[in-house]
Amino acid sequence: MKTAATDKKNRSRRTLSKTDRFTLATFVGIPTLLQIILLWVPAVVTIILSFTYWNGIRLKDIQWAGIQNYKNIFVNNPLFYQALKNNGIWLAFFVLIATPLGIMLAYQIDRGIKGHAFYESIYYLPVVLSLAVIGIIWNFMLQPGGFVQGLMGRDIGNAISIYGDPKINTWVILGIASWRHIGYIMLLYLSGLKSVDPALKEAAAIDGATEWQIFRKIILPTMQPVNIIIVVITLIESLRAFDLVYIIYGSPTIFPLLNLLVFQNFAGQGISMKGAAYAVILLLLCIVPIITYLRISFKEDLK
Repeated sequence: MKTAATDKKNRSRRTLSKTDRFTLATFVGIPTLLQIILLWVPAVVTIILSFTYWNGIRLKDIQWAGIQNYKNIFVNNPLFYQALKNNGIWLAFFVLIATPLGIMLAYQIDRGIKGHAFYESIYYLPVVLSLAVIGIIWNFMLQPGGFVQGLMGRDIGNAISIYGDPKINTWVILGIASWRHIGYIMLLYLSGLKSVDPALKEAAAIDGATEWQIFRKIILPTMQPVNIIIVVITLIESLRAFDLVYIIYGSPTIFPLLNLLVFQNFAGQGISMKGAAYAVILLLLCIVPIITYLRISFKEDLK
């Protein structure tokens, strides 16, 4: 005996013509194929190469190295642990300061505060720039003889070594990176806030809820999909930091980061595939927390 659900399912199948199926296969198949070719195949090849010695030229020169590349990284390699520490500081700064600031700005702009259009434009402006361009701009602004030090009345002879002072250079770099990250998070959260039903906020305000209670109990749960995206982006942005520091320093020994070590060991280490091992470690650091967070989030949604 056919049920209504079966009839509906059969009707939906009959509506797909050959043209519809071809269009669906094209729109799904081509992006999937590109994803496999450009992302997953290089990732798998990198994982394999991390266990080898190879100069990157002839396939017959590949030699099995086992876990030797990983031993070279984890044993007696202070640069790796310094890079890990810097990436950890970068992530903590983004999670505790930059990302909340972006969310706060989005919330205030969504409320329509005075001058909100001006603030939205100003904070969005850095988002259209790449980190490489931002690095060039701020390198010019803060270097000895640059614009900022000129305003302070310091020429090259008595300039402050902003990038060379380990006491302040970390916070300067993080401040520059946050200049773009805050605007990016603001844009994402602002687009999500537009979908929140104003009637829910008005009803909560009538019931005597404070701004913080409205944000915590109404907006945050409603914005769950956007929150997941923001967590993933913040984590990835923190771990893949490269452009900004490379433009300013050009060497991983001054301000080491994991991505800089990947680049250095791929570009200039001859037969060693230590760069591939660094890339695998970075991949695991990105994927494991993201998958864990997504599993927890989706598990809560299914309850």
